[in-house]
Amino acid sequence: MDKLKMHSLNKVDENIKKIGAQFPNCITERKNQQGEVEYAIDFDMLKQELSSVIVEGREERYQFTWPDKKKSILLANAPIAKTLRPCREESVDFDNTENLYIEGDNLEVLKLLQETYLGKVKMIYIDPPYNTGNDFVYEDDFAQSSSEYLENSGQFDDEGNRLIKNMETNGRFHTDWLNMIYPRLKLARDLLTDDGVIFISIDDNELNNLRKICDEVFGEDNFIATLVWAAGRKNDSRYISVSHEYILCYVKSSNTLFEKKILWREKKQGLNEIYSQCELLKKTYQADYRTMANELKKWYRNLPVTHPSRNHSHYSYIDENGIYFPSDISWPGGGGPKYEVLHPITRKPVKIPSRGWVYPNADRMREIIEKGLVHFGDDENSVPCKKSYLSEGEYSTPYSVFYKDGRASTKRLRALMGTMVFQNPKDEEIIKSLIEFTLTNKNSIILDFFSGSSTTAHAVMQLNAEDGGNRKFIMVQLPESTDEKSEAYKAGYKNICEIGKERIRRAGNKIAQENPQAKFDKGFRVLRCDSSNMKEVYYNPAEYNTYLFNALIDNIKADRTAEDLLFQVMLDLGVLLSSDIKQTTIADKTVFNVADNFLMACFDTDINEEVITAIAKQKPYYFVMRDSSMANDSVATNFEQIFTIYSPETKRKVL
Repeated sequence: MDKLKMHSLNKVDENIKKIGAQFPNCITERKNQQGEVEYAIDFDMLKQELSSVIVEGREERYQFTWPDKKKSILLANAPIAKTLRPCREESVDFDNTENLYIEGDNLEVLKLLQETYLGKVKMIYIDPPYNTGNDFVYEDDFAQSSSEYLENSGQFDDEGNRLIKNMETNGRFHTDWLNMIYPRLKLARDLLTDDGVIFISIDDNELNNLRKICDEVFGEDNFIATLVWAAGRKNDSRYISVSHEYILCYVKSSNTLFEKKILWREKKQGLNEIYSQCELLKKTYQADYRTMANELKKWYRNLPVTHPSRNHSHYSYIDENGIYFPSDISWPGGGGPKYEVLHPITRKPVKIPSRGWVYPNADRMREIIEKGLVHFGDDENSVPCKKSYLSEGEYSTPYSVFYKDGRASTKRLRALMGTMVFQNPKDEEIIKSLIEFTLTNKNSIILDFFSGSSTTAHAVMQLNAEDGGNRKFIMVQLPESTDEKSEAYKAGYKNICEIGKERIRRAGNKIAQENPQAKFDKGFRVLRCDSSNMKEVYYNPAEYNTYLFNALIDNIKADRTAEDLLFQVMLDLGVLLSSDIKQTTIADKTVFNVADNFLMACFDTDINEEVITAIAKQKPYYFVMRDSSMANDSVATNFEQIFTIYSPETKRKVL
């Protein structure tokens, strides 16, 4: 029995909880004056989170650390001068789709998405490098100062690579991997909704380290489970054939799931085949339910032992309401009422269960019988049962083990692409299951920032086609070059992004062909991470002499288009990159209208009062133009007055 506190609220404990909610990695353990272990704030870590320089600390405490950990925190928090540029020619249905495919270093992309997608992503699935001694990891240069990093971050080598092979002989074997994954997970956490979830595929080599990192980033209380993918037998080990991988599962806030009473439920496999067989039997035998039940039992027995429908073979009876099995109708634990119930055919009292009836009185039992929800035996000599219908038990709590042959997904991808373009792809059926049992909202956003061959996009489209959902995907992938000796390279795919985009195109078409009645979004907008659209003087004017200003009146780079500028503005203002964009012409000037007047922008030159007035009359929430766009001083003078007259609430911005 718990003791009453008998004292007022401990504000220190409350403050620790608040800081822990915002910075889970700043919660640690220490012994108090009574020698008891209690939660406390790791002030050195909190200082690092709030500092743009490396903070040193000496306090002894429980912590998980490694070389350069503080630099990886600094890296996660450091800003970058980058943007995302649209690539219409590589996109599919650019103007109508809500899906995104982003090419670039995922650390930079995650930073660019922070404002626009903060707290908006319901699910993240990633399959990062496993660090087996042969895998590549992202090369983030921790030897640089933060200012040098801002200048050089994301610069590829001559072949366009940002990856290095992390061999086991490397003295920083684990350190390099930890420094790669840590800042990316910190940024990813902020994108999740309060009830959002992240799944991370991993193997034995870094499982323990990844658990510790995730406990720090997401909070130990937000760990849900370690799922196991049993992928089939392998013969690649000296002692044990390791035939499984792991999927770590964490949520943003387990308290939110509890408060919202969110339960994860998985639809049982093999049900559609049973329903189809039932419909066939009804057409064949009309209302002869006894014969139908016998035929259904034969059908179950003839299925392969591994067929998922056999798991439901106890659902072997049929009536006008569907397929059911006879379940216990007695009072749980005993002591239930024992009133008389007549058999519907013999009109004699049936046997009463020893624990009594589950229904409280004869009137209630009579109502249930009249609704046809009680299963009687051939005569009164057997105890009746309650009908439990298959349609009422379609969902169950998900299991922590997936049994899927790893070769099957490889074969499906090879068939889809026409050749072996990607080694060891993840199984789209497993990812589809993860999406299905965790997402209650069919309009949710799913992010994969190690997207590889775009398995996650494939899974999202497949599930949308099956249940009519409108889930959106965001795929992020570095354009890693393919090996010139590989089948992918020979097939014309020079980097992994080309494989991923083509897989989405082909998968979307295949799903549409197989589901002709389904309406789902099979398009995607391609965006490419690049340097800012703005010239350096925009960010560092103090470094330029005044005599150069005449050459820099236009602070936008010459090779950037109006659509490039629009997407950078959308990022800066937190407008979803999948928003509807309409392009119109006013007085021969191109005007963009984003998300139905939420944002209007015009980046042409020589804009006159006619254009400004027409835009102001549409009352956009935001209006953006170039600083040097106005035709003359008169337009500049009247600009604010025009908006004051027609749309004083509009927020006006200039580049």
